[in-house]
Amino acid sequence: MIKKELRAKYTELRKNLSIDESEDKSIEIANQLLKMPIWDFNYYHIFLTIEEKKEIDTSTILSILQGKDKHIILPKMNADTTLTNYLLTDGTVLKKNKYNVPEPLDGIEISPLKIDVVFIPLLAFDKKGNRIGYGKGFYDQFLSDCKADVIKIGLSFFEAEEAITDVYKDDVPLDYCVTPQQIYRF
Repeated sequence: MIKKELRAKYTELRKNLSIDESEDKSIEIANQLLKMPIWDFNYYHIFLTIEEKKEIDTSTILSILQGKDKHIILPKMNADTTLTNYLLTDGTVLKKNKYNVPEPLDGIEISPLKIDVVFIPLLAFDKKGNRIGYGKGFYDQFLSDCKADVIKIGLSFFEAEEAITDVYKDDVPLDYCVTPQQIYRF
């Protein structure tokens, strides 16, 4: 399927999840992450949930990271489709942007080259590790600025599609995608 069709399909599937289903699946994803060999690093980039789009609730993952004393990096979206990345501290002030994304107002900026692991929001993915986001390109740009060995982990309520047929040369594939049922490795 092409990206446009998959965006529509998975937006609808997500919309039809009950609050309980969404919460349960989010916790199952966090539990799957605990099985992965990713916990010896220091800098973890994570997105904050857009509740209005029924995204995966990342609060459990944030709690795990905090419990392991990891440096947590939060993105802030810029008008030029880049992300500025800030260290989460006790003083971090969050505010929703025009897309309803909670993001830090400012803080200690962290270079993408310091980040070891990135948890990536997505709508759908395929068995080759290609992913579909909302189509603005923020994460493709950001991931291309990270170090070559950064670990890229998609988080999805749903299982992999067979193939995304219109992958672009600038699309950055995942290393893993974690669903409530399994961990995909690419």
